[in-house]
Amino acid sequence: MEKIHGAKIVVIGGGTGSFVVLSGLKNYTTNLTALVSMADDGGSTGALRDELGVLPPGDVRQCLVALSHSPRVRDLFNYRFEEGSFAGHSFGNLFLAATERMTGNFRAGVALASEILNVTGRVEPITTNQVTLLLDDGEQVLRGEDTVDNGQFAPRPRIWLEPIPEVNPAAIVAIEQADVVVLAPGSLYESLGTILITPGVSKALANTSAKVVYVCNLVNKLGQTDDFFVHDYASELERIAGQTFIDYVIYNTNEPSDRLLELYATEGGRPVQVDIKTLKTAHYRAKGANLLADQVWQNPGGKVDRKAKQRTLIRHDPDAVARIIMKIYFS
Repeated sequence: MEKIHGAKIVVIGGGTGSFVVLSGLKNYTTNLTALVSMADDGGSTGALRDELGVLPPGDVRQCLVALSHSPRVRDLFNYRFEEGSFAGHSFGNLFLAATERMTGNFRAGVALASEILNVTGRVEPITTNQVTLLLDDGEQVLRGEDTVDNGQFAPRPRIWLEPIPEVNPAAIVAIEQADVVVLAPGSLYESLGTILITPGVSKALANTSAKVVYVCNLVNKLGQTDDFFVHDYASELERIAGQTFIDYVIYNTNEPSDRLLELYATEGGRPVQVDIKTLKTAHYRAKGANLLADQVWQNPGGKVDRKAKQRTLIRHDPDAVARIIMKIYFS
């Protein structure tokens, strides 16, 4: 499949999911925009956010690295210090924090990093102000994305952001002008939910002429989406958004190897199941394919990242996902 320079594709999400989708799509189009959640408050990102007052750089860094064509610079941005006062921090996070402080503008700092990394496309924060994720499941209120990410709660909770998010206008324009909008796999409430509840985003998704595609997760998350099927993920995203906006759902049809399942068993997660009958009656078109990476996939982050082991398990194959997205573009 040839690279289509004019295919305008927007990828929504954060962290590993966006990294995988962008890594695959950059080989097929040069017109990519990554819209990134700005609610992360854990690890190196959270420390920099608290200490320097900068917008969270971690997910932006991963998207920039995914879109880069400079291997050595990618390695540099992913390098993590293992000792001293910088222990746990990646160079890329520190660099983005520095460029924001230097320019006084996070978007300007990201643009500078994009130039240095020689990226295909661009990366846009979804909000321009500091926000905090809150979740209420009727019995408890969890505050902060890191707390939510590591917490357990009743299904289909209410989520919101404080203070009220100031949406990045460029993000809305990107959705409105796209040919395809992809919701990357990832945490429903932390990565995708925080974007969908940002003012103007869900309306833009519902009204865009673009084909809106959701790449479903491979594995359920213990204590959050334990018994979710593919269609449950799609319906939960639309419930959070308060809009019907999904045109296509891409899901995996291949069973992970016993070795990968054993590795994942420590987290208590099980592969997402498929109810073909329900998918056939949905308002969106469901497309199944073998989307599994054929080996244990190493997420960039470094061995001192406390989440590294969780992120080095069952993952989507970037090229397999990109190919099916491009087929939807041509359809």
